[in-house]
Amino acid sequence: MSTHPDQQASVSRGVQRELLQRIESRTAKVGVIGLGYVGLPLALLFSENDFPIIGFDVDPKKVDALTRGASYIKHIGVERVAKAFLERNASATDDFSRLSECDALIIAVPTPLGQHREPDLTYIRTTADAVARHLRRGQLVVLESTTYPGTTREELLSRFEATGMKCGEDFFLAFSPEREDPGNEHFNTKTIPKIVGGIDQPSLEVAVKLYEGAIDRVVPVSSAEVAESGKLLENIFRSVNIALVNELKVVFDRMNIDVWEVIEAAKTKPFGFMPFYPGPGLGGHCIPLDPFYLSWKAAEHGVWARFIELAGEINTSMPRYVVEKTAAALNDAGKSMKGSRVLVLGLSYKADIDDDRESPSFEILELLQERGADVAYCDPHIPVARRGRKHDLNLTSMPCTRESFAAFDAIVVSTAHTAFKDATLYRDAKLVIDTRNAVPRSAVTTGRLYKA
Repeated sequence: MSTHPDQQASVSRGVQRELLQRIESRTAKVGVIGLGYVGLPLALLFSENDFPIIGFDVDPKKVDALTRGASYIKHIGVERVAKAFLERNASATDDFSRLSECDALIIAVPTPLGQHREPDLTYIRTTADAVARHLRRGQLVVLESTTYPGTTREELLSRFEATGMKCGEDFFLAFSPEREDPGNEHFNTKTIPKIVGGIDQPSLEVAVKLYEGAIDRVVPVSSAEVAESGKLLENIFRSVNIALVNELKVVFDRMNIDVWEVIEAAKTKPFGFMPFYPGPGLGGHCIPLDPFYLSWKAAEHGVWARFIELAGEINTSMPRYVVEKTAAALNDAGKSMKGSRVLVLGLSYKADIDDDRESPSFEILELLQERGADVAYCDPHIPVARRGRKHDLNLTSMPCTRESFAAFDAIVVSTAHTAFKDATLYRDAKLVIDTRNAVPRSAVTTGRLYKA
């Protein structure tokens, strides 16, 4: 006998109402899948707001560290991790059969690019398949991984409804983009507004209620696609403007004009201008990668995102520009690149953190090696260069001392760590190529300083 539509609607409302009550009472168990720079802060925040937490990760080293109360991310203090995983209500596991224990599942897995800058959804699809195998009635699933518009509906919804359950009635599905900024002293997971878009209205209501339990401001939007697009717009805005100022750096350099002084002058305008700063290339997991998710999807619809492609072309060319500037500076000093000792300052992609994802420093080091330089690096936040998907330098950090710096033929400042702003470090330096405007002009007394 088939269920009457009114009866089915009543049952569905009951499923939603029960989940909302569990969230409201903080008895809803929250599972966070992917315990990296996005997932771990989120798991800690929900734990601190009295939700029981299960953190899932395929890396047993991360699971072991959290089980011991240890932190593997430098800007996340060990005290905070220990309190959540040893004293409060959080646990970590690599056993994905436990997904069914959770009332809400938040997916925060990587979304890299393939060899030809095409979206690689391997992690999302593998995770979605795991969730589908253990999906039960009354669960909320939220995707946080940055991706192209339509991913939540096309990749997750189809897999979940293949189980025979229906979204908005038996389970709930939404997208809420991560907005982590590692090391930011002014904003954190709790205080950064949270965009939420549901596959349907019941899903939106449940997802909003969940995030309201831990985050100061939740911003509901009309669909998962709007939420997915909002995150891309944020990153494309930065990518395009960084590309603009990187291109102007090259132009002004040819004119013998200091781009840093130009920016300082322009930003005195109290309206209509927002300063962006040049650098040796883009780093981090978002800005170098995410814009190409949209350009790829746009091409599928027969339109071309030309600003995205042009910005990518400019930004990805900057490491080579830095190496060319280094070669020219060495030549001015009467030395060739081949055989010169070159020290790169900073492996992380931004100042004062240990996050080296997509850092342009890796490419700079490899390009210098290709030109015959004897390379080394210094980074007080990364004592050993980690092996990544693209790079394996097999290097350890040089000491951050005046004597160490003096031993090199050239120093390339790639990351503006606070430690590198100490003017005394450069007193005996022979040649400094500063891509971040981190070194005071008066610091290099016996050698030469180039702003690149």
